[in-house]
Amino acid sequence: MAEARRSSASPVKELTIRGIIIGGVITLVFTAANVYLGLKVGLTFATSIPAAVISMAILRFFKDHTVQENNIVQTIASAAGTLSAIIFVLPGLVIVGWWTGFDYWPTVLVCALGGLLGVMYSIPLRRALVTHSELAYPEGVAAAEVLRVGDSHGANEDNARGLKVIGAGAGTSAGFAILSSTGVASSSVSAFFRFAGGATTVGSSLSLALIGIGHLVGPAVGIAMIVGLVLSYFVFLPIWTHGEIAATTALSDLVNNTFSSDIRFIGAGVMAIAAVWTLVKIMGPIFGGMRDSLRSSRNRQEGRQVALEERDIPFPAVGLVILLTLIPIGLLLWMFVRDTALASSTGGIIVAALVFVLLAGMFIAAVCGYMAGLIGSSNSPISGVGILVALIAALLIKAVWGAASGDQVNALIAYTLFTSAVVFGIATISNDNLQDLKTGQLVGATPWKQQVALIIGVAFGSLIIPPIMGLMATSFGFQGAPGAGSQALAAPQAALIAALVQGVFGGSLDWSLLGTGALVGIGVVIVDEILKARTRFSLPPLAVGMGMYLPVTLTIMIPIGAFIGWFYDRWAARRRRPDFAKRLGVLLATGLIVGESLWGVVYAGIVGGTGSSAPLNLVTETYCGGPVVGIIIFVLAAVSMYRMITRMGRSDDAAAPAQVSASATSEE
Repeated sequence: MAEARRSSASPVKELTIRGIIIGGVITLVFTAANVYLGLKVGLTFATSIPAAVISMAILRFFKDHTVQENNIVQTIASAAGTLSAIIFVLPGLVIVGWWTGFDYWPTVLVCALGGLLGVMYSIPLRRALVTHSELAYPEGVAAAEVLRVGDSHGANEDNARGLKVIGAGAGTSAGFAILSSTGVASSSVSAFFRFAGGATTVGSSLSLALIGIGHLVGPAVGIAMIVGLVLSYFVFLPIWTHGEIAATTALSDLVNNTFSSDIRFIGAGVMAIAAVWTLVKIMGPIFGGMRDSLRSSRNRQEGRQVALEERDIPFPAVGLVILLTLIPIGLLLWMFVRDTALASSTGGIIVAALVFVLLAGMFIAAVCGYMAGLIGSSNSPISGVGILVALIAALLIKAVWGAASGDQVNALIAYTLFTSAVVFGIATISNDNLQDLKTGQLVGATPWKQQVALIIGVAFGSLIIPPIMGLMATSFGFQGAPGAGSQALAAPQAALIAALVQGVFGGSLDWSLLGTGALVGIGVVIVDEILKARTRFSLPPLAVGMGMYLPVTLTIMIPIGAFIGWFYDRWAARRRRPDFAKRLGVLLATGLIVGESLWGVVYAGIVGGTGSSAPLNLVTETYCGGPVVGIIIFVLAAVSMYRMITRMGRSDDAAAPAQVSASATSEE
């Protein structure tokens, strides 16, 4: 660790009022963007790095700012942005018709209580999985590098260029999204056709945000998603539609219906097997790390001197908060079922749900934290964890309740989704917390202060997420929900999880589809293990599953972005400051994601205010130039953005060797 350990006699500015306020403002922007993007394509983005850059740009106007204070700001924004992944479950209550929208306070409490447990469960894991671990934590390390640059010589110039890149990317992606909203340029292209005796489709969304996502996830995930896409659309879809083509049936309807009702469940089976395999592989290291954490806690209780960088929120306080949090969760569950067909006998399912939240939450926190350390929060298969959580919760609640019929079935489905949302809140936060705590370790932060910041971030996110989700539900709706229109958002994970829970309770779940997916998943796991053992390549099984259940229009552009990012990183590696050149690519990708996502939030407000599904449309039904115009402008926009950052990288090469050497020294 480059920083010297600080003693209690030399405190620095860290958890400050201004830092909390700045973190709250950034939270509003990035959380709204993540909610929109997650509901549209089923993916969210990590907010820690852009939050760190923006924080530094603001705090540099204060002479007494510190790198630790910047770390608190990015911690708050990162925790809140990550909590937005709750949209992978909660919209399921609207999709199944139990809710028509999102009541503010119940939704706030689900997010807040689950998020708080996520913070508490991850605290005992810090020493095990962060301090005494060789896990990579890619985003945590990257965020620490950004913070260090911001606190070193030449930081103002680097920050200015970083903000320029984010602003240019955001403006370009938002501009293209606005143009698409007018109808002048299409936002996607697709074609349906017969294939191998059945039918299938190819196409792509013209989305700069997906280019950015692909850049961040990298080629291994991109290739795995292509493998999943090929399996779904060129193997299973033709097989499942074989012999179903009729002259009166539109190919688009046949393909879309078959994919929704059958193929995506095969993808769910792949994801389930991949998640279980991950759990099996990490159980040993997690239990070993827990023993080390408890041993360190006993050393502190015995009065031994502990540096500030090693001080967590005391373990007894953590345990007490966990137990006390179960009380409002129990009340929330009782309020959810008190006026339903389950009201006559709620004790058993509430106790079962609380035990499930307590035990599954502990295990899920450890698993998600470990996976984030392995592959990063953005790549961590959080949705696969959500699928497993919902399936296990459904089977448990069904077993406890027993036979059900009529309105009881619908109420049990809703209750299961509601319970799963609490546990999923734990998963989303623990998936991010250890990443942030790794950043804190590298910049010399005080753990307990950063853990308080994580709780503050959860509170901010919990207050912001419900109205944004409500706006999306009112303006667009969700595919599969009662009364959903043509502009309805896909909410793919929520729709899939809701369908799985409905299948468990309704007896209509085709377990053979999940079984087929499980067999495919086993095969993918075997291939991945062989590749990692004998080569330097891999085939992430959960990314294969995601490629299988996401619509093809959302899948193709991500691998394209991944390969663009790969080629750019190879170019950046030859620059005088390769780390900074690569960081420009990360910041551009972030800007592309944020710009389109934020326009989506603004556009949702326009739709909600006007009551029109296409309020900005400027073309007539006979206009057919949208696809061509869209492709041309899309390609030009992407090329121009990457040319911009390559020019920046080349200009950095021209810096005097002495200046570069001094800058490099300050970053070490």
